[in-house]
Amino acid sequence: MSSSAQCHNVLNVMCPMHLILDRDGLILFAGPTAQKLLPDQSMIGRRFLELFDIKRPREISTPEALRETAGIKLHLQFRRPPHRDLKAVLMEGPETGQMIINLSFGISVVDAVQDYKLTAADFAPTDLTIEMLYLVEAKSAAMEASRQLNRRLQGARVAAEEQALSDTLTGLRNRRGMDRMLADLIANGEDFALMHMDLDYFKAVNDTMGHAAGDYVLQQVARIMLNEVRSHDTVARVGGDEFVLLLRSVDRPKVIDQIATRIIARVSEPILFEGQICNVSSSAGTTLSRHYEVVTADQLLGDADVALYESKSRGRRQHTFFSEDLRDQSGGAKTPLPRAQAPQI
Repeated sequence: MSSSAQCHNVLNVMCPMHLILDRDGLILFAGPTAQKLLPDQSMIGRRFLELFDIKRPREISTPEALRETAGIKLHLQFRRPPHRDLKAVLMEGPETGQMIINLSFGISVVDAVQDYKLTAADFAPTDLTIEMLYLVEAKSAAMEASRQLNRRLQGARVAAEEQALSDTLTGLRNRRGMDRMLADLIANGEDFALMHMDLDYFKAVNDTMGHAAGDYVLQQVARIMLNEVRSHDTVARVGGDEFVLLLRSVDRPKVIDQIATRIIARVSEPILFEGQICNVSSSAGTTLSRHYEVVTADQLLGDADVALYESKSRGRRQHTFFSEDLRDQSGGAKTPLPRAQAPQI
């Protein structure tokens, strides 16, 4: 093997990104990794300064000027897309007039690996780039694992919070969920209606047909209520057979009364459970947030309860709007539903 061939073999292993130039700046030989920068054609016979733009030091435009940079770190940019920045150092070659240039990607190596489909075999065995690539890979894997864990934890947190705010039997909001939504509506200054509704004769269903029948009735009533309100309204089961509906952006009593009337009519229809008929009805009372100078949850719930009591006293299956006259007649507002404790999540 000639000394020239031996030199090439040594450089291919120790400096796989090297180039050997003649005195005129033509590329005589390209290491295997350097050749990957121009995969569709050979670098041999191309002028170095036609392929690479020397950014520092400046004013390097001739082979003679290039030769004078021997031993100085060069900052290059490959003229072909994706125009990767490279580092280089030039030394005189073993033969007269030759120049050997060793190239490096520097900190852009991570992107270059993807651009040129490089592997560990494309770098010298002792090149610290390999270690850096392993560290980058390990960091990426760790970050992805962390992201997946955070997504799972976030999903678990949301699920736990949702469970804490939901009624397990009906899937409606529970009292905690209703309290939270009511507090948000008040804090945002929205106009809304609060309707308190409960079932008539529900105790008779539980006493004569059992709790399974009662649970089934509650589930059917919940389905009816959800079907009669809009997607941005809230329906909550706040007690055994008690429900609160928060109807947002509704300021016309006629529309609210139509919603209540439809629910009352549908709930009054016989509910079939295991071949037996369950007969219940419902009564409702409503108050509007816009009727108060200062809106508080306790006041709204208390006044809606007063209106509900009036519906029951008028024979049930009724819907009544709260008014000051009702409070006077009832001797003051009824005791509102007990406030729920903050959910423990």
